[in-house]
Amino acid sequence: METNTKNEADHLLARQVAEHLLDVQAVRFSPDEPFTLASGLLAPVYCDNRLLLSSPAARRSVRDGFVRVWKEERLDAEVITGTATAGIPHAAWLADALEMPMAYARAQSKEHGRQCRIEGGSVAGRATIVVEDAISTGGSSCAVVETLRDAGAEVQAVLAIYSHGFALAHQNFEKARVPLYVLTGLDVLLAAAEEREMLSGAAVRAILDWRADPESWSIRHT
Repeated sequence: METNTKNEADHLLARQVAEHLLDVQAVRFSPDEPFTLASGLLAPVYCDNRLLLSSPAARRSVRDGFVRVWKEERLDAEVITGTATAGIPHAAWLADALEMPMAYARAQSKEHGRQCRIEGGSVAGRATIVVEDAISTGGSSCAVVETLRDAGAEVQAVLAIYSHGFALAHQNFEKARVPLYVLTGLDVLLAAAEEREMLSGAAVRAILDWRADPESWSIRHT
């Protein structure tokens, strides 16, 4: 019964966050004129979670979702680390809710000043979690994980608002030896969008084809 209750609560949270993404128009669907992701791949979906900042209700939903993951997974990190730049505000709200120190990290060093890759609280010799906004291939998140490890931190987990659900992302996090916890994903988002009549059945199929093999889909649509 406990497992069923948890699964139901997870689904409700995933649906709530997906609805917020649609409400603030953070998600755009364009199978015919695809977007270019940070990885260089073309995509029929683009998720800009920075737009969640405009909605107090959405911000609270994400913060409370992360707090729930923290408690359910029994994480006990000493520092909350946000990814620059989109993960920073959500890391700050989570750190505030947990009354914990916070830092933020870049995948690459700055080209000026002290050329730091980690700012804020010290992570050396301390356990941390990484707060990310969205996951595509997971490459940039895993780069931040390595940055933190190079600085002497123990990375317990990566927490993200949204993931496309690529198999490559799963492989990258496995290779990086760090668990990934995501509040919502593409399947939930598509179901919510279909109910709002934002997508046709053909568009949904095209998006799922892309998710199954994003590299081949990207090549076909170049």
